[in-house]
Amino acid sequence: MKKQAADGIVIVKKYANRRLYNTETSSYITLDHLAAMIRAGRDFKVVDAKTDEDITHNVLTQIIMEEESRGETMLPVNFLRQLIAMYGDSMQAVVPGYLEASMDSFRRNQEQFKSAVEGAFANTPFADMAKRNLAMFEAATQGFKPGAAMPTPAPTPAPAAGKDAEMAALKAELAALKDKIEKLGE
Repeated sequence: MKKQAADGIVIVKKYANRRLYNTETSSYITLDHLAAMIRAGRDFKVVDAKTDEDITHNVLTQIIMEEESRGETMLPVNFLRQLIAMYGDSMQAVVPGYLEASMDSFRRNQEQFKSAVEGAFANTPFADMAKRNLAMFEAATQGFKPGAAMPTPAPTPAPAAGKDAEMAALKAELAALKDKIEKLGE
């Protein structure tokens, strides 16, 4: 009895005894399995087995709570306080879209940063992107410090005029990036 939603989303049923049943694999699973599905890029919908109500949001929140309780936390206390303060605020309706867009942007920048760092040591033009992404990451982390406002991304600089100027700028940025990496290693 394999079951997927029409759009390819795996349906997971949650029973009153709190057990989760993956209808695609016809097996009981845990929250860890759902977290692994997310990391693998699999989309799923969790429904209450009795009422068929969509309870995906609650289960995802439960996964975050379990991940946070395992030791190294990812959500700073100040961020959680700011988030809680937004409940009931006139801007509450805007926050979910803002957070989702911010995470999408962060994820894209993270992938670009990884590519840029790999390319930076091969003397490629990705060094510039690596520097911008590092600056954006540092700006983003400033938003989680007490009393800080949410960061806004820095504008992308215009390309340098002329190939020689561009190469000189890339070499300087590469040297700066290498210095930062060396300082981090100390």
